[in-house]
Amino acid sequence: MNAAEWKEQGAVAEIGGRKIFTIADENDGEALLCLHGFPTSSFDYHKVWKGLSNHSSLYAFDMIGYGFSDKPADLAYTTNDQADLLEAVVEHFGIANTHIISHDYGNTIVQELLARRKDRGIGFQIDSLCFLNGALFPETHRPILAQKILIGPVGPLFGRLIPESAFARSLSSVFGKKTRPSKKELKEFVSIFRTNGGKKIAHKLIRYMSERETNRERWLDALSTIDFPFRFINGLDDPVSGRHLVTRFRELLPELDDIVELERIGHYPHFEAPESFLSLYGDFREKIRQKS
Repeated sequence: MNAAEWKEQGAVAEIGGRKIFTIADENDGEALLCLHGFPTSSFDYHKVWKGLSNHSSLYAFDMIGYGFSDKPADLAYTTNDQADLLEAVVEHFGIANTHIISHDYGNTIVQELLARRKDRGIGFQIDSLCFLNGALFPETHRPILAQKILIGPVGPLFGRLIPESAFARSLSSVFGKKTRPSKKELKEFVSIFRTNGGKKIAHKLIRYMSERETNRERWLDALSTIDFPFRFINGLDDPVSGRHLVTRFRELLPELDDIVELERIGHYPHFEAPESFLSLYGDFREKIRQKS
C-alpha cells in the first residue's frame, strides 16, 4: 500500500474544531488504537495494518500538525494539545475500551494520558499497551542533528529550507543499517510530512523535547500507574532510543519487565521488521486472551 492508497482508505473528520485524518478497519475484534510519532504519520503502520486487523478493530489518526491532518500556523503544538485530540478521537469513534500501540512521540502522549487517568480519569478503558521505540526519559534521549537544529534559534528557518534529500537522509539515519527505507519509501515519508505546509511548523512540533524535561517526574510517575498488560518492543540499533533506553527503562521501571529486544532493527520496528512485529504483538495479545 502506498501513501495515496492509505489516504484514500481513510477520511478527514472534523474533530476538536480541526480537520483530522483518521483511518479505521472495524470488525468483530477488540479495539486497537495505533499512535505514530515525529516526524511521520499513521502511514507508518501500513505494513502491519492488515495483519493487525486479523484480531482487532483498528483505529489510527494523524496528530494535529502531522500527515494529512490540519497544520495551523497559530497552534503551540503542545503534548496537551495532542492528548486532547487523542481523547476526542476516541470519543469520535465511540470507543469504550481499547488496546494501544504507540511509537516515538506517541509514547509521550500516552504518558500524558496515563497522568490524566491518575489525576481525573479518562473517558475510556485501556485494555493493554505496547510501546515501540521512543525517548521516554529526557536523560536518555539522543536527538539527531536535525532535531537539535529544529529546536534551536534557527529552527523556523531550517524547517522551511531543509532540502528533501537532507530530510530523507536524516530520517533514514534512525533505521537499522540493513532495514532502511527505499528511496521511494523515503520520498513518500517526505511528501506526507510536507503536506498542508508541514515544513513551516516543524520547529513547533519538536517542542515536545523541552516538555519532556519539564514534565519528567509527572510522566515517569504515570508509567508506574500501569495496571494492565504491557509490552515494550525495542529496536536496539536505534541511535535515538534504542539499547541505551532499554537499560534505563529497566532501572526505573523494573516491574514492567515484558521487554522484547530486536537486534539489527532501528527506530521503526513495525516498518523495518513487520513480520516479526506482528508475531510479537500477536503473541502479546494471545497471552492476554489466555489470562482473561
